[in-house]
Amino acid sequence: MTKPAVLAAAPFPPFTMAPLEAAFAVHRLWEGLDDRAAGSIRALATNTLFGRLGAEVMDRLPALEIIANFGVGYDNIDVAAAAARGVVVTNTPGVLDEEVADLTLGLLLATIRRIPQAERHLRAGLWTKPDGAFPLSPTLRGRRVGILGLGAIGKAVARRLEGFGVAIAYHGRTRQDGVAYPWYPSALALAEAVDVLVVVVPGGAATAGLVDAAVLRALGPQGVLVNVARGSVVDEAALIAALQDGTILAAGLDVYAREPQVPAALVAQDNAVLLPHIGSGSVATRTAMGQLMIDNLATWFAQGRALTPVPETPGLPG
Repeated sequence: MTKPAVLAAAPFPPFTMAPLEAAFAVHRLWEGLDDRAAGSIRALATNTLFGRLGAEVMDRLPALEIIANFGVGYDNIDVAAAAARGVVVTNTPGVLDEEVADLTLGLLLATIRRIPQAERHLRAGLWTKPDGAFPLSPTLRGRRVGILGLGAIGKAVARRLEGFGVAIAYHGRTRQDGVAYPWYPSALALAEAVDVLVVVVPGGAATAGLVDAAVLRALGPQGVLVNVARGSVVDEAALIAALQDGTILAAGLDVYAREPQVPAALVAQDNAVLLPHIGSGSVATRTAMGQLMIDNLATWFAQGRALTPVPETPGLPG
């Protein structure tokens, strides 16, 4: 039996690439794709390493039926173009929520307690110097934490924050039934009410620049921003200015506007803790993400449905 032809838009980890190639006839876009091979492609597996997947790629693949994304966020895909062509788009929700929430709390603590800076202090031999004690840090105690986007990951973050005894509030498009945390009708209103803002909203046009200079000013000089969502959600120039002039106290970032490029001015800020987009970056979670991506493809070819289609495209829920 001939295996369905799948185009890998960008490399995947070996623990995903091996089962993908075992199940399907995989073509590697980065190695080139001629028109004959393009005509046979029924599925496309992609990730953020590829960058923006737009209509021009889909138009090269006349037999394309499904795009399987390695990740829960899918703003890297032109979903409207896929929907217009009757192409189903899938993502990997659920399997990474707890991992990203864990990382978010670690990044929050590292930012407020200046853990990376303290380690650099020790490694530089400064602790042994006269008056070499590391300066006292701010604290999480008594803070008010706002969660911008109370989806599955946002709720997982909130559950963890409850154990720290901090006040929690949130902003989303609508107030959620059954949620006890205070709801604020805008990002600005939320920032005015809190001094820590944790960003976990989806990326895309609807949230681009949502955290702007006004939101940062509202957060205040003791304010801390943590972004594990998408770099596009935060006005990066405004954030750099806010860190430089003391508009906010500090920021912890796992995502950036033009990854993997991080502005030199941001790297230079000692009050920023910067991670290389590792929110879901454990072997266990990335393996589970890859398996769900593959399972979406396998179920599509076997049953004509996807397990986790995104709402904007046709398909049957699992």
